[in-house]
Amino acid sequence: MTIFQILSIVAATVGVVLLYLLTTFNALIRLRNRVRTDFSDVDVQLHRRSSIIQSLVELVKSYAKHEKETFSDVAKARAALDTSATAGEKAKADNMLTETLRSLMMVTEAYPELKADKNFQELHRDLLATENMVARYREEYNKTVERFNNMIQTFPNLLVASLFAFAAEPLFIADSNNTK
Repeated sequence: MTIFQILSIVAATVGVVLLYLLTTFNALIRLRNRVRTDFSDVDVQLHRRSSIIQSLVELVKSYAKHEKETFSDVAKARAALDTSATAGEKAKADNMLTETLRSLMMVTEAYPELKADKNFQELHRDLLATENMVARYREEYNKTVERFNNMIQTFPNLLVASLFAFAAEPLFIADSNNTK
């Protein structure tokens, strides 16, 4: 074997390895960006839900002036959602907000005229639609996170992921006790 043949084999091998590194790195970047986009979609829907709940609170306040603790709990839960950054923090804040929503809906049961109010009915419909969107976006986020985490944790991709410091992303886990 001549020196030219040996150099050609080494160059071809290096080229294949570099091509593999490049394509794997780019695939990881695309998946990581998809995770971030999907998380943003969940976050947007959570904030929409929070705003609808605040509108419900304002409407319920006009009927139930003595329910200050429930209104305070909703405000605390909304603040927790606004200040949370990670999927775990958002899930915890979302679970807290869901609990306060339950309390708020229990308050509405005592006021049939409130339940008959057109604004209340519209807000309730919007809330239900948003709840469905949150669930759908959360599911999409979790599927993307699973694909990303599988990619960075399987061989040989984990070598590239480790080389470029890709880290696993957390799932968005809603409290199973908060089913509606």
